[in-house]
Amino acid sequence: MADLPAQISALWANAADLVAGDADADRLVSEAIGLLDRGEERVAYIDGSGEVVVNEWLKQAILLLFKLRSIETISATPFEYADKLPLKTGYQASGVRVVPGASARWGSYLAPGAVLMPSYVNIGARVGERSMVDTWATVGSCAQIGADVHLAGGVGIGGVLEPPNAVPVVIEDEAFIGSRCMVVEGARVGRGAVLGAGTILNPSIPVIDAETGEEISRGHVPAWSVAVGASRRKEFPGGEFFLPCVLVLKRLTEGERHDKAQLNAVLRDHGIAT
Repeated sequence: MADLPAQISALWANAADLVAGDADADRLVSEAIGLLDRGEERVAYIDGSGEVVVNEWLKQAILLLFKLRSIETISATPFEYADKLPLKTGYQASGVRVVPGASARWGSYLAPGAVLMPSYVNIGARVGERSMVDTWATVGSCAQIGADVHLAGGVGIGGVLEPPNAVPVVIEDEAFIGSRCMVVEGARVGRGAVLGAGTILNPSIPVIDAETGEEISRGHVPAWSVAVGASRRKEFPGGEFFLPCVLVLKRLTEGERHDKAQLNAVLRDHGIAT
């Protein structure tokens, strides 16, 4: 393990010379992907200063895997797939509930207590303890979903693979992401935060305090806050248009659980539903 990151980086530096079926390279890359699959390593984490740190060598391993593998038929009765990667297996032994219609790729990690309704989790992604990936939600490649998170129906968590140093989407512990939200391109939702239904969040979208009108960040909803999608007026040479933003409507008490009735009351005050 001590040498594996260096070996993967060396393979990456010579990726142009690799061909599908290279057994030695495949062995090393598979070892790295196995670490992700078992949750022993992760693509990204939040350090002591609160910044997201990317383990580039693991992203390199994922990209190399696609180069080294060929498409083959995969049977998962009654379904058939044609892909370069196998599906994840061993859910019950891992303490994970997976409803028919859900699938996760090998190289993703599902922590004990996680629940997948009919949904999809891609390689490199991590879903934390007791988190729910609800119906038709997707967790893109390398996305980091914390513990006790609820991704409601139809949520799209975008994947980020290239370049290897690109920061993935991070949803921190205890967050609630409302139905049909889209969180993409390395955006981040803080611990305990709530996104109202249909909110779109990416690193270019301003997050604004509804009380003061001040811009808090770009693409980062702060911890323990209730936020919704909105728009703000902007003038261009061709006319006046409205561009998307995210409004922080309320700050929750740290550790405050998400009471659905209470959240609905907060949002109804602003004419919004979850």
